[in-house]
Amino acid sequence: MLRTALKPVWLATLVLALVAAGLFVALSKWQFETAETNAPPPRTQTEQPVPLTDHVRPYEPLLARDADQVVTVPGEFLPDTDVLVGPRLLRGDEGFWTVSAFRVAGAPDGEVIPVVRGWSAGADVVDPAPQGDVTVTGRLLPPDGPLPRTAAEADTADRLLYASLAPGQLVNVWDEPSYAAFVAAFEVADAAGAEVGAGASEGGLEPVWVAPQPEETEVIWLNVFYAVEWILFAGFALFLWWRFVRDDHLRDERERELDEEWAAQWRAEELARRREEARLAKERAYAAQAAARPSTDPEENRP
Repeated sequence: MLRTALKPVWLATLVLALVAAGLFVALSKWQFETAETNAPPPRTQTEQPVPLTDHVRPYEPLLARDADQVVTVPGEFLPDTDVLVGPRLLRGDEGFWTVSAFRVAGAPDGEVIPVVRGWSAGADVVDPAPQGDVTVTGRLLPPDGPLPRTAAEADTADRLLYASLAPGQLVNVWDEPSYAAFVAAFEVADAAGAEVGAGASEGGLEPVWVAPQPEETEVIWLNVFYAVEWILFAGFALFLWWRFVRDDHLRDERERELDEEWAAQWRAEELARRREEARLAKERAYAAQAAARPSTDPEENRP
């Protein structure tokens, strides 16, 4: 079989099979590498407040490595931009987030960012946003996927109610360019450093606390399945080459056996033919000798 495998055509096919198998193994490696989600940034990093304008830029998607960071955002709340997002849980109770547009000081083109100012159990709780320059400290979070609003959700206490917090929806209401993320405010301080956010007044909004993500990774089993599948493809490519070589070897062996059978049959027939010819030649020779020998019968020699 080695002689068959060393044929030029099968050597070239082996090279192609090895290239295909190598590609499949590389794809399997890539699937294994992506089968585990990336761990979030460590808390020693995310819990140290950084300026928003130094951390992310407007219009750019919020990547996993940038999300969950506590940021400080100086600027001012835009009046009459409150919307509700719900239902949202706080200590196991369902309620609503009050979200307002916040113009970021130092943003390239005066962009705004949605800020979750607080939580309320009812949609009728109204707590106006503080006026003037303030500094918001909170967690930077990725946007939700936009969900359609039903007619029953519109106009709750003169504020629009959304099922998700999607800046892409809110920019159509606020008519302001926005960051592709939002901030859950932990503190809102005025120029003097006094707290003016949720919880500063009795009967108003309650502060919202969003805990950092767990520092763990998850296994994506679908990627693991694909990785194993690519390894099987690599093995099948080599098996297919071996099967083709084996079939060619068996064909050669069968042809060799047929040649040997034909040669043996031809030798047997040729030997039988020659023996028959030899026998006939001897008979003819004996007949000729008998015809040439003088007769010893007296009757045949009498005159």
